[in-house]
Amino acid sequence: MAVEIERKFLLRDEGWRRDVSRSVAMRQGYLAAPPAARCTVRVRIGGGHAFLTVKSVATAIRRDEYEYAIPPGDAARMLATLAGDVIEKRRHFVEVHGHVFEIDEFAGANRGLVVAELELAAPDSDHPRPPWLGADVSALARYYNLNLATHPYSQWTAAERDADDAG
Repeated sequence: MAVEIERKFLLRDEGWRRDVSRSVAMRQGYLAAPPAARCTVRVRIGGGHAFLTVKSVATAIRRDEYEYAIPPGDAARMLATLAGDVIEKRRHFVEVHGHVFEIDEFAGANRGLVVAELELAAPDSDHPRPPWLGADVSALARYYNLNLATHPYSQWTAAERDADDAG
């Protein structure tokens, strides 16, 4: 079984930008999600590649995940005809002490939101905490891409935007 163990963080500042090794523009949308399904089914295009991903539904850092490469043309058609709201973002890759942070800088209705993700070997794995890394928001559902598709950052209240800046 494929398992994803991932933490999400807000960022304190833009210090991470000086260490970006590469960046990829991405578009993704959801083909199935709760309450109609017990999982999410996502299609994503980025860097000339496309993937269909099935994830278990859980607000946790550990979830089942199955990801399959698909033809980019098929993915583009799925985004255009089957997906609901489409998320646009630029993913930046930053390596820190052997760990790769994937920093998503959102566009469109989520413009202004920047979130770092870090995949780990185990939920309690130690990881670097560079000075630019802010609050851990892994357990907050509003930061999940599925929720950003249906309740984008541009629609968040001031209280929602400010509640997690304490990190």
